[in-house]
Amino acid sequence: MTRTVPPPYVGGMLSTLLIVGGVLVGLFVLLAVIVGLSARPQTVVRPHPDAWSPAPSTGEFPAVR
Repeated sequence: MTRTVPPPYVGGMLSTLLIVGGVLVGLFVLLAVIVGLSARPQTVVRPHPDAWSPAPSTGEFPAVR
């Protein structure tokens, strides 16, 4: 006589595997987001201002009145 009903622990194993798989997929997605955000180039590249040069008059600094 063959058994056609799965043993009771199969459901618990499947739910555990689904939870572990979901956590792993979530961690990979989080890693991909972190790597994608850190690899973005900066949009504006400005040279470092020289301390001895006069301040630029481009309106970048507000006027003190």
